[in-house]
Amino acid sequence: MQVPASFEYQRAQSVQEALELLARFGGAASVLAGGHSLLPMMRSRLAGPELLVDINDCTELDHIEEAGGELRVGALTRHRTLLGSPLVGRHFPIIHDAERTIADPPVRNRGTIGGSLCRADPSEDLPAVCAALRAVAVIRGGADERAVAMADFHRGPYRTAVGAGEMLTEVRFPIRPNSGSAYEKSHGAAGEGAVAAAGVALCLEEGRMTHVGVGLAVVGATGPHAEAVQELLEDRPPSPALIEEAGRVASASCSPAPDSRGTADDRRRLAGEVTARALRRALARAAAPAAAVQER
Repeated sequence: MQVPASFEYQRAQSVQEALELLARFGGAASVLAGGHSLLPMMRSRLAGPELLVDINDCTELDHIEEAGGELRVGALTRHRTLLGSPLVGRHFPIIHDAERTIADPPVRNRGTIGGSLCRADPSEDLPAVCAALRAVAVIRGGADERAVAMADFHRGPYRTAVGAGEMLTEVRFPIRPNSGSAYEKSHGAAGEGAVAAAGVALCLEEGRMTHVGVGLAVVGATGPHAEAVQELLEDRPPSPALIEEAGRVASASCSPAPDSRGTADDRRRLAGEVTARALRRALARAAAPAAAVQER
């Protein structure tokens, strides 16, 4: 039986209390929300915090609201809440696309958006989604608060901009007119998980694509941002040839490892295919946003 090393446990009743606890222990403390990633790592001794700060009573971190031209989502918001929110679906159908594919009901019932982003696992869906949506992470530490663009939030596999004594408190998504977004995932054989996944978000302005964001998942440790694809598409009119080229660029941008799900070449090819599919759906939704909300 695997058991974690000894640790102290504190259940914070507010964000301020959680930050005080984190400041006291510095890098030796970890935040507990859903726990689906952290607790198995502790049991296998891959993580060994001296203090576990449980934030599940910090209800101020559990919210979805529209304000200041943004959709603001608290870090403790559960996957099931995101999936069930009409406000999220209306502005960002890509989030609903991704949430329908995440694990199973127990994980969706307990897992949080903050936990997914702070885990920074290259196989996670929400980092790719947030990269595509050009989201902004709000990080608090002590009395200070800073906003970090998602392009700077993820700093490599399992590494983020959240420092010792800090915590992610909110994720903000800019709301733009004439926008569309979509997430596509290719699954392997039963029980083997995803092979490749991609999210695309964009706006259509005077027949051209703007504010293009592309995120990749499960296809290597290069990070969720597919900057080469974004640069290819930005400020250009969509066309079948350009969509196919975007898929090829996405394939060349990733670095999957061969495993039981397929060879590296097979997985690169699938990364291109899911990118092209997500791009087509995002364009369709941008062209007909009202109808896209009803899409299932």
